[in-house]
Amino acid sequence: MSTEMKTKELDNPLFYNNRELSWLGFNERVLDEALDMDNPLLERLKFLAIVSSNLDEFFMVRVAGLKDQVKAGFNKPENKAGLTPKQQLNKIAEINHKNVEKQYAAYQAMKPELEKEGITILSIDDLTKEEIKRFETYFDEEIFPVLTPMAVDAYRPFPMLLNKSINLAVVIRDELDQEGATKTAIVQVPSVLDRFVSVNHDDKYQYVLLEEIIGHFMNKLFKGYKVESITEFRITRNADMTIHEEGARDLLKEIEKELKKRKWGAAVRLEVRDGKYDEKLVSFLLNVLEIHKDDLYITNGPLDLTFLFKFHKTFEDIKDHLYYETLMPQPPRDLSSDENIFEQVMDRDVFLHHPFESFEPVVDFVAEAADDPHVLAIKQTLYRVSGDSPIIEALKRAAEKGKQVTVLVELKARFDEENNVQWAKELEKAGCHVIYGMTYLKTHSKITLVVRKKNEKIERFVHLGTGNYNDQTASLYTDMGIITAKRKFGIDATDFFNYLSGFTEKPQFHHLSMAPFDIRNDFIRYINNEIRFQKQHGNGRIILKMNSLTDKNLIMKLYEASQAGVQIDLIVRGICCLRPGIQGFSDNIRVISIVGRFLEHSRIYYFHHNGDDRVFLSSADMMTRNMVKRVELLFPIYEPVIKNRLQKILSVMLSDNVKAREQKNDGSYEHVKRPENAQPINSQMKLYDMAYRVLEDEE
Repeated sequence: MSTEMKTKELDNPLFYNNRELSWLGFNERVLDEALDMDNPLLERLKFLAIVSSNLDEFFMVRVAGLKDQVKAGFNKPENKAGLTPKQQLNKIAEINHKNVEKQYAAYQAMKPELEKEGITILSIDDLTKEEIKRFETYFDEEIFPVLTPMAVDAYRPFPMLLNKSINLAVVIRDELDQEGATKTAIVQVPSVLDRFVSVNHDDKYQYVLLEEIIGHFMNKLFKGYKVESITEFRITRNADMTIHEEGARDLLKEIEKELKKRKWGAAVRLEVRDGKYDEKLVSFLLNVLEIHKDDLYITNGPLDLTFLFKFHKTFEDIKDHLYYETLMPQPPRDLSSDENIFEQVMDRDVFLHHPFESFEPVVDFVAEAADDPHVLAIKQTLYRVSGDSPIIEALKRAAEKGKQVTVLVELKARFDEENNVQWAKELEKAGCHVIYGMTYLKTHSKITLVVRKKNEKIERFVHLGTGNYNDQTASLYTDMGIITAKRKFGIDATDFFNYLSGFTEKPQFHHLSMAPFDIRNDFIRYINNEIRFQKQHGNGRIILKMNSLTDKNLIMKLYEASQAGVQIDLIVRGICCLRPGIQGFSDNIRVISIVGRFLEHSRIYYFHHNGDDRVFLSSADMMTRNMVKRVELLFPIYEPVIKNRLQKILSVMLSDNVKAREQKNDGSYEHVKRPENAQPINSQMKLYDMAYRVLEDEE
C-alpha cells in the first residue's frame, strides 16, 4: 500500500475521538469516583466539587471557543473526528446534560449518608422559629450591609454580572397596587461571605446555604413591595484571553488589562436551581444573556458545587474516618537526609517520584542553592506555583544575597495569570532578573539550573521535572523528576536559558529535546525505530504515559506502528483522540485511563529499541499545543537503576485493576476486568506501599 493510500485510510474520522467529547468522558470518570462506595464519603463529595470546577474551565475556554467559531460563521469540521463547531456544541450539550443530572443525583444520594454521620445541609424552611430568629439577626448585622439590589428597568439596564457569581433574580410587586406590573431586580450573593453557615447546634453539624438565608429575608431589601418569586442563577462567561503580544511594549500590563476583561466576557452557560426559579424570568435571562436553551442547566441542588471543596475540609479534625487514610510522602530512596544535596548529586543522578516520595528535596535544592556561598547563579522556569511558595522565597533570598537569579515566569499560564503577575513583580523587587517567555509560545518546561564554583571549578546542577514547582499540588499530583550534575546536561541547561533570555539561534542540545522544534520529530523517529525493529526482530514495544493525546501526526504514526505489529500500551489520563482495537489499524494498541486519589500528571515515554531501552520524561503531553505552541523539554534517563524503576512503575500502572478504565473501540471506557480470584491492584496505593517498603528495608 502506498504512503498516500495509507494516509488517506488513516484520515477516516471513525478512527478518532473528538477532543471535547473525549474530555467529557474523562470528567465522567472523575464523577464515577464520587459514586464509588469504596471511596470515603467526604472524598466522594470532593470529587463532585472537582467535576464542577473542571466544567467551569471547560465552558469558559473550550465551549466559549466553539461558540466564537459559530458566531464567526466558521463551519469547517475539525481535522480528526470531522465534527463542525455546531455539531460539537450539540453533542456537548447532549452528553453534559446527562452528566450534570448524574452529578446532582449523586449529591442528593450522599445527603442521607451525611445525615447518618451527623452532617446536614438544611433548607431554611426546616429550621425552628428560634433558629430563624437567630439567622435574622445574622442577616441584619452581617449580610444586609453587603448586599446591593440592582433594579432592572428602562433607566437601569440588565447589570453586567460577574463570571461564576451566584445571583438571585427577584420579581416584586407594589404592595398597594396588586394589579400593577411586576418589577425585576438582581441581588448578587456575596462571595466574600461563607457559602455555608452553621446553625450552631452543639451536638450536630447543620448548615444552611447563604443564598437561602438571603432569599428568606429578601423582603427587607424591597420595602413597600411584595416578593413574588426568587430565581437562583449563575452565569459562566468566556474567559479565554486574547493577548496581543506583537508590539506589546509591556506584556505584564497587557495581561493585567486582559485579566479585567475576563470577568465580563460573553455568557456561555446559564445554571438555574430547580424549584427556585420563575419560568418567565428564566426566558428573560436566556434572551438578555443571548444564551441558547441547550446551555441552560437546571440543577437538582445548590448551584456551583465547588463550595464542597471547603465543606470537605471542615471536618478533617472531627471525622477522620470519612477521609482517605493519611499517607506521608517518604524520603526519596536516592537521597540521604544528613548529606548536602549537591555532594550527593555529584556522585549519581537522583530520581524523585511525587507524592510517593517527598517534594521537599526540590524545595531544598533551591533553598540550599540560595544559602550556599559557593553558588553563583540560579535559573528557573515557573509555570504554576503555590500561593505561599517556599521556592519563590528562596529565589528572592538568593537575589538579596547577591547571586545571579534569573526566573522565567510564564504570565500566560491559564487561570494563574494573576498569581504569576504578582510573583513576577515580587521577584523583580527582590533583584531577580525576570523574563516572561517567548512571543506566541507558553513556556511549560520545568527546569532549574544551579551554577556553583568550588575548588576553583565550575559545577552545574540541573533539576528537570514533569510537574510544576508547586509544593501544594505536589501532594495531590503524581510527578517525577531528576537532579543531575552530568556536565552535558549542565551545558544544555545553560544554552536553554540563554536561548529564552537573549538573542541566539536555537541550541544544538546534547541530551535535551525541545518543543516547538524537535520533540514531535524525535517521537516520530523513536516510533519509526520500533517499526523497524518489529520487522527485523518481532520485538517492537512502546509504552507511553501522558495526560492527553490529541496530536494527529503522532496518532497516525502510532496507528502505523500498530499495523506493523508493534505492541503499544498507552496510559492516558484525560483526552485521548486515538481509538484502540480497530481491526487492521489499532488492534495492537491498548489505552487505559487511571483516575484515583491522585491526579496522574507524570509523562513517561518508553521505547524498547531492540532491548536497548530508551526511557524519557517530559513536561509535554502528545498534544498539538505541546508540540507547536509551547516551549517544552523531553529528557532521557540514562542511569540503569532509574530506568528500571521507571519500567517497574509503568508495569504497576498497566496491572491496575481497581482504578484503571480501558477504552473500547467506540471511544467509551469501562473498568478493567479483574480476573476471578485475582488480587486487586490499585496502582497509586501499590506505589505508596513500595515507597514504604523501601524505607522499612533500609531500616
